[in-house]
Amino acid sequence: MTTASVLIVDDERDILETARMFLKQELSTVHIEGDPTQLPARMKTTDYDVILLDMNFTRGVNDGEEGFYWLSEILRLDPQAVVILITAYGEVDLAVKAMKNGATDFVLKPWKNQKLLGTILSALQLRRSKREVVRLKETQEKLSGDLDHHYHEFIGTSPAIQRVQELITRVAATDADVLILGENGTGKELVARAIHRQSARRDHVFISVDLGAISETLFESELFGHAKGAFTDARHDKAGRFEIAAGGTIFLDEIGNLSLALQAKLLTVLQHRRIQRVGSAKELAVDFRLICATNMPLHEMVFDKRFRQDLLYRINTVEIRVPSLRERTDDIPLLAEHFLARYAQKYKRPGMKFDKAVLSRLKKYAWPGNIRELQHAVERAVILTEGKVIASEGLLTGGVTRQPVTAAPQTLDEMEKLFIQQALANHQGNVSTTARTLGLTRTALYRRMKRHGI
Repeated sequence: MTTASVLIVDDERDILETARMFLKQELSTVHIEGDPTQLPARMKTTDYDVILLDMNFTRGVNDGEEGFYWLSEILRLDPQAVVILITAYGEVDLAVKAMKNGATDFVLKPWKNQKLLGTILSALQLRRSKREVVRLKETQEKLSGDLDHHYHEFIGTSPAIQRVQELITRVAATDADVLILGENGTGKELVARAIHRQSARRDHVFISVDLGAISETLFESELFGHAKGAFTDARHDKAGRFEIAAGGTIFLDEIGNLSLALQAKLLTVLQHRRIQRVGSAKELAVDFRLICATNMPLHEMVFDKRFRQDLLYRINTVEIRVPSLRERTDDIPLLAEHFLARYAQKYKRPGMKFDKAVLSRLKKYAWPGNIRELQHAVERAVILTEGKVIASEGLLTGGVTRQPVTAAPQTLDEMEKLFIQQALANHQGNVSTTARTLGLTRTALYRRMKRHGI
């Protein structure tokens, strides 16, 4: 027996009783009703999987208007309702019209029992599919909300972060492609999610892809999908990230890590907004908002021929640079207090606070890991502090201090190493700024740092 609840609404008692006697052998719950005005009350107390509805209830009237009215009432009370119309042979055109207005199917009376059962079972599948779609949508909204909870709104009042917030507001109202630049730990994904939340696509998905974590062999399958049998382990069709992101936003993080070959494949998709699954000849149109991010100097990489210029032009209609924590030191106390409140609650340490002198001294630390480093430092301090006051900045910074150079350089190599070390120290470890100051490309500076073991 199939677990399902069915309601049959018809003014002919013989039809109701005949249908109930047959269907109760196949379905767990079968209710009958001769008065359509009782529909709202019945739907209020029972969640019906399928409703069979007669088209006419007044003798001598067969224009179907009563059926249209009650169909609209059912769908008003339950937009996901599955309604099968009961109609006479001469009313088929009315039934077809009603299907255009939201009915699922129709059966002709007098019906054959197995035909009636087959129609109901097919309608049950549709009802379950509708419920699954609703459930998946609600689950996606819940998961997106929970995930977004970790990507809070910007905290800070510094001019640098206010400029970023202004750019987000302006660009979110458009569908322009955005490139977000900034060091690791500065909050690039936070910027991307803020753009999505403020955009017209906010009710659709936000798909985040870490390109640095996808191998070249899996790149096309992960991003564009694959057809069943495309390769050994492709046991079924699979949608790629671009296809899943249709209607919403796709965030490609670490785009600077892509090889030139993969850059070319990505460019083709971005130009035409069409994808082709691996192993399939069909092209699928995809509608998405593109946001990319990287901590690498893409403009310098174009000059060094390590990044395609046409791809750079494609992804940075608008460019947003997220400042490092060193560039917004006035925000450090606000951020530290925010993380302290979060982790004091998480680890059940109420009443925890910072010593004021500690907050002041934290502004003098370079924070090479930016906000992510500060967040982890505060979490560590909450765990390790015995009392309620965090009084040692060493607990937060790991006791990092700069070691003075005691010996004078003896060779040109040693002088170059010292010079680079001092330049890096002057710019708080920022490689891009140091390279520009020294008149080098970032790549050239990295080569020298590697040679000197810096």
